[in-house]
This record gives sequence, C-alpha cells and structure tokens, in this order.
Amino acid sequence: MLAMAVTGAGLYLYWDYRTFLDNPLNVTEEEIVFEVNPGDSVTVVAERLKQRNVLESARAVLYLQAYARLTHVAHRIQVGEYALKPGMNPRTLLTKLVAGDVVQYALTIVEGWTFRQMLAAIADHEKIEQTLQGLGDVEIMTQLGYPELHPEGRFFPETYHFPARTTDVAVLKRAFDTMERHLREVWEQRVDDLPIKNPYQVLILASIIERETALPREYREVAGVFVRRLRKGMLLQTDPTVIYGMGDTFDGNIRRSDLRRDTPYNTYTRSGLPPTPIALPGKGALMAAVNPAPGNTFYFVARGDGSHAFSRTLKEHNRNVRRYQLNQP
Repeated sequence: MLAMAVTGAGLYLYWDYRTFLDNPLNVTEEEIVFEVNPGDSVTVVAERLKQRNVLESARAVLYLQAYARLTHVAHRIQVGEYALKPGMNPRTLLTKLVAGDVVQYALTIVEGWTFRQMLAAIADHEKIEQTLQGLGDVEIMTQLGYPELHPEGRFFPETYHFPARTTDVAVLKRAFDTMERHLREVWEQRVDDLPIKNPYQVLILASIIERETALPREYREVAGVFVRRLRKGMLLQTDPTVIYGMGDTFDGNIRRSDLRRDTPYNTYTRSGLPPTPIALPGKGALMAAVNPAPGNTFYFVARGDGSHAFSRTLKEHNRNVRRYQLNQP
C-alpha cells in the first residue's frame, strides 16, 4: 500500500509539473516588463517572478527551477528587460530568457539635426546609460576611438533599436559606423567631373543640402545649384552655413550684418565649402551630393510653402525674391 501511495504521489507530482510547464503564467495585464539583473540566478529570477505574482505558488517556483536545471539552461539566462504577455507559459518564458529576447527601445535621430541636438536626445532617453555627461567634443570622439575627427555630421540619422542599459557610447558608435558605411556606398556611386575631392566633402555638401530643403524631391536640384557654383568658383551663399557659424548668437533672424560678418562658415564671405558639415545628412542628401541634377540654374529662393523657386540668372532670382520673399509683383 505504501509503495502504491508513493507511486501515486510521484505520478501526481509529475502530472502537476507537466501541467505547470504548459499552462499560462499569471499575466493578466497587456504586458508586464520583467528585468533580469546582472548576477541573478534562476532561483532569484523565479522568486522575483513569484513576488510579481507571475508565478502563483512556492511549488511553481520549484518547478521553474527544476525545469531550467533539467534542460541545462539554468546558467544561460541573460540580463535584460523582458516583455511577459498573456498566454505565455513557463517553457516559452525560459526560452525567451535564455535567448536574450529582451525589450527593444527606440531612438530616432532626425535628419538635419546638429551634433548637439543629437546628444541632447540621447541624454534625455531614460533607457540609455549616460557615460558622456560633461565631456567636450574631443573627449566624446576619443571615447569612440576617433579623437582627430570633428563630430558634426558624422552620425547617420535613422531610428535605432536597443535594449535597456545600452550606453550612449554604444548608440553613437552604431550611428557613426552606419554613416561611414553609407558614405562609402555613395562615394562609389559619384558621377564624373564632380568638384568634390573626397567623401568628407560629400558629407559637408550633403549637410548643406539637408538644411536647405525639407523636400526630398528637391535634393538633387539644390545639389545641382551648389555643384555648378563650385565649378565656376562662385560663392555658395547659403544661409544655413551662416546660421551654423553664428552658433548660440542666432536668434531666429539673419540680418545683413550677419551675412557680412566673417566666420569660417560664412559662405557669403568665403569661397568653397565650409570646413565641416553643419548637420546630420540622410541618405537622400548624400546621394544628391554625388549625383546632382543636371541643369543651368544657379539660384533658388524659398516660396514660403516648403518648396523653392530655381532660376538661371541673378535677374530671375531677384524677381523671385520680390515675389516670394517681399510679396511684390
């Protein structure tokens, strides 16, 4: 009788254990975010799941530990934040923890942002670990392994996904490497007779294009104007470079005195490209810089609706300025 009782108890425990593995966890919300911390053992993880009421009993804690050890994954659970959803059972939970299928957060770096704006967005992200606070540009680039490079324009604008506790350095490194890859690709696709000497000049020109127009359909035409001006030795005379050179003194308005005040970035007073990019260019602006639209326009002016009027001669340009900027017939 005793043997039968023991056997019966064993069968019940085995049945209960198998049932536990296949039954849903106690996740009644749309999603629970559960974090595995560095150094957490499977015992700690199971106990904390019970504290969160995801595991509803001490027996469930023991079953999860047993399953992890029997499947030889107890020491393979990875650190990070995990999304637990209704319907998930202990098997799928452990598979997720071992695979490191962690919650991914997003940061969008916007085309046309400056390096400073990008750093501010990174610093404001609550899931990014901050290690660069208080450091200057050279110190930040040193952390990335490029102390000799000016940071402006070097980071590709797009949406990046990453787990919690990713460092600001890691995010910057991804954006830097992505820009380097795109820059290499577009440089190989450049047209002949381009008055651009190297990929860095592509980056500079693309940053100006990015700041001059928000309409992708205009990228190549804007690039064409600048390339023709460079070929003829004409001043670029582009306001975004002047604004960049003004730095924190820019109050939203450009005055005639600003256009005459010489800075390394004032393309009204200095010929050629400015010394560095002025913003983060996207792929469209990069491609336009190496493949500008053919034509004979040398000027453009904002229409006031986001688009631009392009013209061949200064006379036509002045007429467009009167029409679109001064509201004169």
